[in-house]
Amino acid sequence: MHYFVYILLLSNKQLYTGFTANLKERLLQHQNEKVKSTIHRRPLKLIHYEVYLKESDARRREKFLKTTEGKRLLKMQIRDLLNEIQTDHQGKDAGVV
Repeated sequence: MHYFVYILLLSNKQLYTGFTANLKERLLQHQNEKVKSTIHRRPLKLIHYEVYLKESDARRREKFLKTTEGKRLLKMQIRDLLNEIQTDHQGKDAGVV
């Protein structure tokens, strides 16, 4: 079995970090307004995910990515993608994150 840590870009340009054993099903839950924390921040877009063989490793990574240090590291790791998204939305929206 695989476990996933995933990052969503929300409509308000914030990042949402989550954990699941079924990424496809969890994304459907987000899209179908079944997740309280993202229900009013749609549309959302999957921009990053990581796969783990052990649930404990995935949960540990999710917990770390929700810390200030983890958020900073994540933004640094995906900065090219975030810059690309910001460039695509220039003129439409304010900057990303």
